[in-house]
Amino acid sequence: MESNQKNMIGILGGMGTQAGLDICNKIAILHRGKQDQQYPKFLLYNKTDTPKRPENLKKYYNVLKELVKGCKLLEKNKCKFIVMPCNTAHFWYDDLKKKVKIPILSMPEEVYNHTKKSCKINSQIGILATEATLNTKIYHKYFNKKFKLLSPPNKIQKKNVNKAIKFVKMGNVRKAEKIIKPAIDYLIKINCKKIILGCTELPIAIFAFKSFKKAKKSKIFIDPNLILANTCVNKYKAA
Repeated sequence: MESNQKNMIGILGGMGTQAGLDICNKIAILHRGKQDQQYPKFLLYNKTDTPKRPENLKKYYNVLKELVKGCKLLEKNKCKFIVMPCNTAHFWYDDLKKKVKIPILSMPEEVYNHTKKSCKINSQIGILATEATLNTKIYHKYFNKKFKLLSPPNKIQKKNVNKAIKFVKMGNVRKAEKIIKPAIDYLIKINCKKIILGCTELPIAIFAFKSFKKAKKSKIFIDPNLILANTCVNKYKAA
């Protein structure tokens, strides 16, 4: 076991807690072992004292400082690479990776690489995310090269998307599942070929009461947490 000590996945969580637990669960399911010793080793740092990302875009270094602290702890504990199961946190990604010695995987980049394999160039791709993720264009900078990224109008964003995210954070998943539906219907109506669930609370809202197999085979939804979990497993196996 000693020779494999550094082959450990680092997960910077707490943004939110349910999203961090969700990626841990997906990593375990994707790399299921027949006994405890055959499951992947990962370290989840549920860093709940990280400042709220949407409210602190202008207080950039307050958030960056805490993200660096979190990554440094994972680095110190022999993790081979780090993932952040929070889309909005990737606004700080470029500066963060400069301050940490081990690799940090980019969720938006992984989602883009996944999408371009299955969608035609110039396809309309829907995105459901926090307003901060949309405003900072962390997905647009990848997708605008080959796709048309579309999001719901402001009224649906505030009434449905924002509230669904809030309900998941509060633990009211059934209410979140119900309230997100008009936003999904809107994106389907305007002919989006795929819908990126660009906030890690949203796959929980949509898939929480469905089997993992059904969620994995979803034809329209793109789950960044699932894609990131799959990349983690592949890197872990390759080490």
